[in-house]
Amino acid sequence: MKIEGLDYNTKREDLVLPEYGREIQNMVDHAITLPDRNERLRCAKTIVKMMATKSPQILEDKEFEKTLWDHLYLIGRHKLDIDWPFDTTEAERILSKPDPMPIPGKGTSVKLRHYGRLVQELLEKLKAMQPGPERDQLTSLTANQMKRDLVNWGHGSMDNEKVADDLARLTDGIIQLDLQNFVFEKVQPLNGLQQNGRKKKKK
Repeated sequence: MKIEGLDYNTKREDLVLPEYGREIQNMVDHAITLPDRNERLRCAKTIVKMMATKSPQILEDKEFEKTLWDHLYLIGRHKLDIDWPFDTTEAERILSKPDPMPIPGKGTSVKLRHYGRLVQELLEKLKAMQPGPERDQLTSLTANQMKRDLVNWGHGSMDNEKVADDLARLTDGIIQLDLQNFVFEKVQPLNGLQQNGRKKKKK
């Protein structure tokens, strides 16, 4: 429905810093048009005070005044010609976006998806370790994590022998789990899943 005389936001110019709202943007646009330089500066100071009320959290910053003037410079799209009380040459950095964070392990494949990348990294570390208490401890942590992954993501399997076989196979035979002496931690399936992977039926 189109009603004559209504001013839609979709037809307006985009706000540089939306957190200050359209009102501040209009004030800055008006200040730009003022013919007298001193009058523009007085208007700018008033706008900065208004901006502080729009974003009170900015007052916690030690350099909040400079930040507000930097924001004013950006809202004015470099068109506000005044004697700036602070250096605004670095103001554009506020609008810059950080570089995207790299995804760990991107580009490398996971041999068994139900174990995941964490277990794969643990297995690689075990292969490079020398026999001893430290390797035995990491073996225990890895075996228990593998069993948890099997229970939750491997169709509810609770087979200890499968964990031992996978552990030996994925470490090229270096790690051999003695099932007669090794005690697994008790594992509870996620979301009440049973061994068959289905939810428990309510009685």
